[in-house]
Amino acid sequence: MSIPRLYVEADLAEGVDVPALPGQGHYLGQVMRKGEGDSVHLFNGRDGEWRARIGAIRKDRATLVPEERLRPQAATPDIRLLLAPLKRDAMEWVVEKATELGVASIHPVLTTRGVVGRINHERLSTIAREAAEQCERLDLPAIAPAQDLHAALDAWDGTPLFLGHERGKAPSLASLLPGRVPPLGILVGPEGGFTKPELDAMGRRHFVSSAALGPRILRAETAAVAGLAVLQALAGDWTVPS
Repeated sequence: MSIPRLYVEADLAEGVDVPALPGQGHYLGQVMRKGEGDSVHLFNGRDGEWRARIGAIRKDRATLVPEERLRPQAATPDIRLLLAPLKRDAMEWVVEKATELGVASIHPVLTTRGVVGRINHERLSTIAREAAEQCERLDLPAIAPAQDLHAALDAWDGTPLFLGHERGKAPSLASLLPGRVPPLGILVGPEGGFTKPELDAMGRRHFVSSAALGPRILRAETAAVAGLAVLQALAGDWTVPS
């Protein structure tokens, strides 16, 4: 049977008990049918990945005991996704796939034509954690609180930000990446597109560049995943031999 892989918040060190997070005891005991002494793999975003055993388990509570570090912590390329919040299923899908693609942070931005005005931060964080456990990355992406687009641009640190152009009237994203290294970001707007004032505001920012994501019109969730894949393939950790 497969060995469960779990994200924990506590520090990881040999022989030092680690409490499971809420829900993980139930998952181990009732879903995975694991018991005391069974193996698990643990990571916390700081200390690499560890082989551990279940020290104790009762109902929803479990204690985990790290025994051996399997992988050292590796840095995640600082690739960021800014996007207008989508409807629940689409937003959760984007967070899951962005986590699998290795995004470092996700920044929901509120726009004039956006159809969603708030996000369930706790739910999205859970989606990201479960995706990280499944895809074997060693950390979680940061998920920022939703913020007005203009406020987000005002607070931006100058990192190059590629605006996914909805109709291809811009240089391709791939053509803009040679020689670039993280930190890098991509911005994807709502299904209805950005308004002219929003586009004008972005055009005044020296760090924003329009980038085409192909000749077809993409749904917002497709554009986000496609853009991240191009960034990782040409400027991220896909270029590093495994």
